[in-house]
Amino acid sequence: MINRIVFLLLTSLSFFTLAAQHESHGEAHDTTHMSTTSAHAPEASHAVDAHHEASCGSNEDGHHAFDPAATAIHHISDANVYSILDIVRIPLPMILYTKGKGWDVFSSGRFHPGHHDDGHAAYNGFAMYHGAVHRILDESFPKDEVHIDKFITKTSTVDNKEKETRFVCANGQEWEMEQKSILDGGILGGGMTGFYDFSITKNVVAMIVVCLLFWFVFKRMRKQYETNPTKAPKGLTNMVESIFLFIRDEVAIPIIGKDKYKKYFTLLLSIFFFILGLNLFGQVPFFGSINATGNLALTLVLALIVFFVVNLIGTKDYWKHIFWMPGVPGWVKIILTPVEILGVFIKPLTLMLRLAGNISAGHIAILSFISLIFIFGNSGESMGGSVAGTIMAIPLTLFMMAIELLVAFLQAYVFCLLAASYIGSAVEEHDHHDGHH
Repeated sequence: MINRIVFLLLTSLSFFTLAAQHESHGEAHDTTHMSTTSAHAPEASHAVDAHHEASCGSNEDGHHAFDPAATAIHHISDANVYSILDIVRIPLPMILYTKGKGWDVFSSGRFHPGHHDDGHAAYNGFAMYHGAVHRILDESFPKDEVHIDKFITKTSTVDNKEKETRFVCANGQEWEMEQKSILDGGILGGGMTGFYDFSITKNVVAMIVVCLLFWFVFKRMRKQYETNPTKAPKGLTNMVESIFLFIRDEVAIPIIGKDKYKKYFTLLLSIFFFILGLNLFGQVPFFGSINATGNLALTLVLALIVFFVVNLIGTKDYWKHIFWMPGVPGWVKIILTPVEILGVFIKPLTLMLRLAGNISAGHIAILSFISLIFIFGNSGESMGGSVAGTIMAIPLTLFMMAIELLVAFLQAYVFCLLAASYIGSAVEEHDHHDGHH
């Protein structure tokens, strides 16, 4: 059994290596990064760094040095196309809303995604860049399917701040693009633009697959219990039942209370298995390099669910301990009350960041180890270096995959544990009648 597992892991690593090798050599429409003076800088006093300027007519998009950081970010990011090993690409539904224009619904196959999930074609004024849809700003751009020569990114430095502007090269011209609207206030490089993306992404596909898989497993388990109610469970049913009992006896009852836990037990189990399923699904490299629980949008929604549940079920005693703690001197309350109010919002924030940070870090570490093959091999130019990098990458990657398997269970448990502790504090009843209070 162990030999089969090792063989499977080595085979997975080999597929991963082939995919990364495919990316490192590039294609005719690879992205070209450059620094150039901003064409719209209004003042000469702005500090602008300018180097050589590439354009759609230049021939600078041949072989590029392997960039491990860009490769890692590309693999863990969400995309509008389900790409497996950069070989098989499954088109997904595109659902876009443009201000003043309305809705556009079509398949991402219209973009003919290829290397790095960049589109070979633009459609209806949209193009796919690194798996994400972008809108071409010029309204005169043809609305039919248009062949794309390549993408270029111009980086301008104005007032010591770098700004990237992406362009698509088609019909011998440069056409400026904008990314979808992202509600992050610019913290993560997003912002409000001219269109919104409501499309089915590969993370959404992963969530649907995991939910259907668990629905099938739990339905089968229920049938087994109904058919043989007195027979001890075996196999997968026995393992899942052990997890149920562990969450109940070690998390729900001790933290929430034996008389109150049943109301919230289903929520805790749903959170645990949902996170665990996505974590394990993302461990298999040939399932699309899924990083759903490493996506801040998903972890934010999970954290908000816990946040609203906790604050909606909070008792009068719970809110009293936040706004005006009983038994505490008045001058201390003035200090503690703002801290407690801030803590109400910090709790979901820590839930969101902890899960996303740990899962993304594991994926990046594995991809970084695999990148040693191309770093030592000088992007495929040195066979000896590639062999040395492979010898280093295989044990490090296998070790990290084993650690990631542990982290998949641990992070699901930690999220469930913290959610139970927040719920327990919201429904806990305090006794304030003792004299020492």
